[in-house]
Amino acid sequence: MTQALVSARGLAKNYGDFVAVDSIDFDVEQGEAFGFLGPNGAGKSTTMRMIGCVSPMSSGTLEIFGLNAATAGREIRGRLGVVPQLDTLDKELTVMENLVLYGRYFDIPRAECRRRAVELLEFVQLAERADSIVDQLSGGMMRRLSITRSLINRPDLLLLDEPTTGLDPQARHVVWDRLYRLKNDGVTLIITTHYMDEAEQLCDRLVVMDGGRIAATGSPRSLIEQHSTREVLELRFAAHDDGTSKHDVSGLGERVEVLPDRTLVYADDGEAALADVHSRGLQPLSSLVRRSSLEDVFLHLTGRTLVD
Repeated sequence: MTQALVSARGLAKNYGDFVAVDSIDFDVEQGEAFGFLGPNGAGKSTTMRMIGCVSPMSSGTLEIFGLNAATAGREIRGRLGVVPQLDTLDKELTVMENLVLYGRYFDIPRAECRRRAVELLEFVQLAERADSIVDQLSGGMMRRLSITRSLINRPDLLLLDEPTTGLDPQARHVVWDRLYRLKNDGVTLIITTHYMDEAEQLCDRLVVMDGGRIAATGSPRSLIEQHSTREVLELRFAAHDDGTSKHDVSGLGERVEVLPDRTLVYADDGEAALADVHSRGLQPLSSLVRRSSLEDVFLHLTGRTLVD
């Protein structure tokens, strides 16, 4: 058994009487992409700040690189790359100046900072913008620059808090491609995200957090197998039928969920469930059989109520 790169036991963070992270356990192995998935206020970012050694834990233990995060924060931070939820770039400086200045915080010689910056800008497809003022970049370019900056010290562990929030689909896929390449090069990734497809694309394993606790742990595929059915039947009925649809489809599949705009039937065989719907004389306006997704798991574990 190899020692986990990050190991937490009973990890907790309190702000007065408010419990942000409630005694969680998890391990992150060398070379994997590990994700924290959860709604707003679930404790994801708070956990990331503790891993980043910028927020002290209230209780429990946290070891990173085999070091105690409570006492070896400076040494640990020197081996981390951090991409915060909000970009903290100096927008009045050029792209190159941002990278060189950040590299100097790690006592990397200026010439070496520039050499690494040239390589990294090529990697994230920003080489032609090296002399551009950051404020002139698009949101997607700024996000790629934040990732570039986090790599200037050649970290063993990269922390990414909501890395693609606010990006258009094209920019998101560019970021995904670069993160996938980093993982293939042996960099360990810890990611928080709201995007289910991002978690499925990037993460080998993930935890679903809710209310500061871990609701489930596993690979995206294993979570779907454990907490959902193989397929989901989506039915849409005329508005006047909404009050009776729950009764009419009760007993179909393993679980039925009635939403304002549609009814979901969770079943291993969606087509068979649809045949049963028709055999009961029901005529939905539309029907769709699809594979269960990580979003189904997420909503089942954390609920559909909006959390502020």
